[in-house]
Formats: sequence, C-alpha cells, structure tokens
Amino acid sequence: MKSFNEQTFSRRQFVKLGGGSAVALLLAGCASGGSATSSNASASDSSSSAAAIKPGFITLHDENSTYDLNFINAAKEACQELGISEDTYMLKTNVPEGQECYNAAAELADAGCNIIFADSFGHEDYMIQAAKEFPDIQFCHSTGTKAHTEGLDNYHNAFASIYEGRYLAGVAAGMKLNEMIDSGKITSDQAKMGYVGAYTYAEVISGYTSFYLGAKSVCPSVTMEVTFTGSWYDETAEKEGATKLINDGCVLISQHADSMGAPTACENAGVPDVSYNGSTQDACPNTYIISSRINWVPYYKYAIQAVMDGSTIETDWTGTLSTGSVELTDLNTSVAADGTQAKLDEVKGKLEDGSLHVFDTSTFTVKGAKLDSYKADVDTDPNYTPDTEVVSDGYFHESEYRSAPYFDVQIDGIELLDTAF
Repeated sequence: MKSFNEQTFSRRQFVKLGGGSAVALLLAGCASGGSATSSNASASDSSSSAAAIKPGFITLHDENSTYDLNFINAAKEACQELGISEDTYMLKTNVPEGQECYNAAAELADAGCNIIFADSFGHEDYMIQAAKEFPDIQFCHSTGTKAHTEGLDNYHNAFASIYEGRYLAGVAAGMKLNEMIDSGKITSDQAKMGYVGAYTYAEVISGYTSFYLGAKSVCPSVTMEVTFTGSWYDETAEKEGATKLINDGCVLISQHADSMGAPTACENAGVPDVSYNGSTQDACPNTYIISSRINWVPYYKYAIQAVMDGSTIETDWTGTLSTGSVELTDLNTSVAADGTQAKLDEVKGKLEDGSLHVFDTSTFTVKGAKLDSYKADVDTDPNYTPDTEVVSDGYFHESEYRSAPYFDVQIDGIELLDTAF
C-alpha cells in the first residue's frame, strides 16, 4: 500500500489521456431581460443576473466517460434551471491534468467567464494558479483538498458524501447475496464480492469500504476482494479486473472506475453488478442492479447563484443525501432481490436522520480490534499533519472536517489483491 499523503485524499491525481485537445463547446440559445417596473422588478432582476453570469466548465474527458458525463449533464441542467442561455456558458472537454488545465481556465477567463469549474483532482494546482492570476473570477474545483490551506477568496473545493450512496448500493448488493444464498445458488461462505478500483487513494478506499459495510449490514458473511487498474478510465483493464475477480470466485461485482469494462464483463459472465455514476441497465439488462452517483446540479446552482447574488461561496462544500447531491439510480427490479427498494428506503431514512452512520466503528474491525481513535490530516495545516481526531461518538466522521474523503483505513473482511497504484 502506498503511503497516504495529501494526494491520496481525493480523486484523479494522474490520468493518461488519449491525445484529445481541449475543445470549447459553445451551446446555442439566448437570454432575455425585462423592464424594471414595480410589478415585474423581481423577474427583471433575475433575468439581469442570469444575463450577467457566464460560467465555464472544464472536464478531464468527454461524454464517453461516465464520470465526466455526470458533470457535463449537471452543468447543462444547472444552467438551464438558472435561466442561463446555452450560448452563454462554455464547456472545455478532454483537458489533461497538467498545464493544459491552466491554459483552459485562462482561456475561459479571457472569454468573460466569471465562475469556472473543473472536475478532476489533478486539475487542482492549475486551477489555483489561474485563481491567483484572475482574482476577480471565482474558481470551483470538485474533489480537491487545498482550498482550506490556500486562503484564496476566489478558490473553492466541493465534494459530496458519496460514501452514503455507496453504502446504500452495498445494501442492494447484500440483499442480492442473501437471495442467492436462500435459493441455494451459493452458500453463505461463498458470499464473496469483487470490486474494481482505480488507485489506492482515500476516495477509493472510502468508497469500497462503505459499499462493503452496506452489504455486510444485511449479509453478515460477506467478504470482498479488490483489484486496482492504475487508471480512472481504461475499459480493457477494468474488464480484465472484473474477469479476474469473477474467475476467483466473486459472485457480485462493483467498481470505482469510469468505463463500461466491468459491467460488460459481468453481463458476459452472468454475474450481478453494481455500477457507478449512472445506470448501465440498457447495456447490461440481465446483471445490472443499481448505481450510486454524485448529483452536481445542487452545487453548480449554489455556486453560480452566489456569484449572481454577490454572496460568498463556501471554501469547502459537502453535498449530502438531504441536499440531493447523493443519489441512487432506479433499481433494476428484474435483477434485484425482492424487498430491496423497501430496505433501501428504510436505510436511507436512517442515514438522513442521523440514526445510522456508515462508518459506525461497532460494525467493523481493523486487524481484529475496534477502531477507537484515528488521526487524519484534515485541518488547516498546509503540511497536512495527521493530527485531527476523526473518530468520536462511535463512528468515523468522514467528510465532516473536509469535503474530500479521508477514510483510508483497511478493515477486516476486505482483501486487496494488488496495491501497485
């Protein structure tokens, strides 16, 4: 296992792209204003604000990546709901995690964008560089960690409590395992899941652990194997990883990677699958169960509206189930176990009212012992010294001290097949 420094806390440190250059997509439409009479002043103010705003969006890949498509769709939806015309906002896709990101951000700034978003972890240093050069423009970065240490008024991080969504998806997986046990397809000691991860970063560890704990909450005998691809988007590696897990006896597969590789392998093998960032039911109708995803529309609307209103954007914003930022796709009832939706509704309610915590330390052990204390590097120390206690009140407080995940604990019941990445 690699050491977990500041770069392990969140998504997308390094991704090799297939040579695409940053392309600006200008989308068509027009905004309109209104006369400021006493009867329609409010509508006029709203349309004037929409006309004055020009958001810019930067994505690592394009629509072929489920991860980036999730951001692209959110950008379009948020702008539409705020009355921002399609010829006003700008989108640059296939922007690598290098100087190209700064160039894209600078181009958007020069084009008149007054708020600019980027979606990948490795974009962060270049977004910060642009924020320092353009102090009058707001820069918002999803999955980053440095906003609270940079101290810039115009640079912000955002993430969501996706571990809650993965926990719920794990509950659906556990229900399926129970069905397989009850039908005699497998025995309880054969309830082994597989998980295709990208890197050994805290975001991935938090994700696969919460998925496992969700499954374990309804299927106590479950175990899980995790393999890593060394890439966020590599369809061949993800398919090979899932196939390896299936051949090793895993009877259900999930993933934290962005292609159709793992779901396709499951469909070909007839193995139930829980995907990520969107439904794969159309392509995998016989194996797809459910998917969790972050809905970025609430954050995009919040941040853009703040610029429209002249109000402050939070330095470190965390979306939740309650804000609509963490979602499950529709359940594939033809594959899911009977009673799954009712169970998901029950568990979701407990997560929302605080009576259930994903990382309840009474539900797992670390090397056979209960986790009573854990110091994480989540405070305002620019050196990311691990000195903040994040275990209290009986659970690990993920994403409460900072939006980006920092749960990097290896718990019992999960076996890592490789840790080269």
